[in-house]
Amino acid sequence: MQITENTVAIVTGGASGLGGAVAQALAAAGAKVGIFDLNEGAGQVMADKIGGTFTKVDVSDPASVAEGFKTLRAAHGQEHVLVNCAGIAPASKTQSKGEPHDPAIFAKTIGVNLIGTFNCASQAAAGMSQTDPVTDDGERGVIVNTASIAAFDGQVGQLAYAASKGGVVGMTLPMARDLMRDGIRVMTIAPGIFKTPMVAGLPQEVQDSLGAQVPFPSRLGDPAEYAATVRHIVENSMLNGEVIRLDGAIRMAPR
Repeated sequence: MQITENTVAIVTGGASGLGGAVAQALAAAGAKVGIFDLNEGAGQVMADKIGGTFTKVDVSDPASVAEGFKTLRAAHGQEHVLVNCAGIAPASKTQSKGEPHDPAIFAKTIGVNLIGTFNCASQAAAGMSQTDPVTDDGERGVIVNTASIAAFDGQVGQLAYAASKGGVVGMTLPMARDLMRDGIRVMTIAPGIFKTPMVAGLPQEVQDSLGAQVPFPSRLGDPAEYAATVRHIVENSMLNGEVIRLDGAIRMAPR
């Protein structure tokens, strides 16, 4: 699917970080971009910056997601591209000093990262399936989900996060198979250590240490590189049902 001025995209978590980079890249390519995020201030600033539209959405709440799609479709029309970047990453061990992992934190992480991805993907797919194809192959839409290398190399304290991202990986192929007759492709990117706002807030020596762990290139990933991968997925119709590790060949140690 070629990105043109007629392409409509929605990016969850699009106010900053990986999602912000994706929103900017898709807008720069000509797409009309809508943003889902809980951060109203940053979300509106990003929307204004790219000439897009922002709406406050809690991806873990299917009613909030439905209202968000309704708002953005009224503004831009039915989306052709959905990129799921909304997520949280709390740290907690299975047990610590005799205290079990807080089940509320575990449930919230699953709710945002896994169920949130499902909520947005399933509702986007329902809308995409009712549209006319935009390519000779019969393609109607593209869904790009965000996992993490923690899905494969979860570290100490990443129990909930790794479980949630492992679920996103596990959804990729069956979701693609579910949607093949509708002409909707599904891909997942599993990023490594990227210079997101959370990482950028760490002391420089910590950032340098993290970057040095990456085999090559030995540095933190640039969110623009993540966004470039999203754009390539959208434009390369043979990419479907697969997970791409975008990580400079790193394999995370236990801690």
